[in-house]
Amino acid sequence: MKFRVDDEVIVIAGADKGHRGKILKVDRDKDKVVVEGAARVWKHVRQSQKNPQGGRLNKEMPMSASNVMLVDPSTGKPTRIGVRYLDDGSKERFAKASGESLGQIAPAKASKAAS
Repeated sequence: MKFRVDDEVIVIAGADKGHRGKILKVDRDKDKVVVEGAARVWKHVRQSQKNPQGGRLNKEMPMSASNVMLVDPSTGKPTRIGVRYLDDGSKERFAKASGESLGQIAPAKASKAAS
């Protein structure tokens, strides 16, 4: 999965289709992401010492990573994410629509450097 925390995404499927928000959490094992303000549910909480009030909490739930697309920083439209090696051998994410870099994800490797 190529998503990172604090990426801005748009929901492309489900009840919150069209919602834009930041990724708060990424679960790579289950292929799910938590998007700020999307997939909100009411959680009923019993009174306890930790939560003396009790009642209902509104919280975001994880959604499948396939239901979100990254927002291209240059155009503001949804785009796919690609990975490429730079000339120095470092690895970076990029927006496939515009080709703009989304940041480095691995340090330089001599074996991947351009000859």
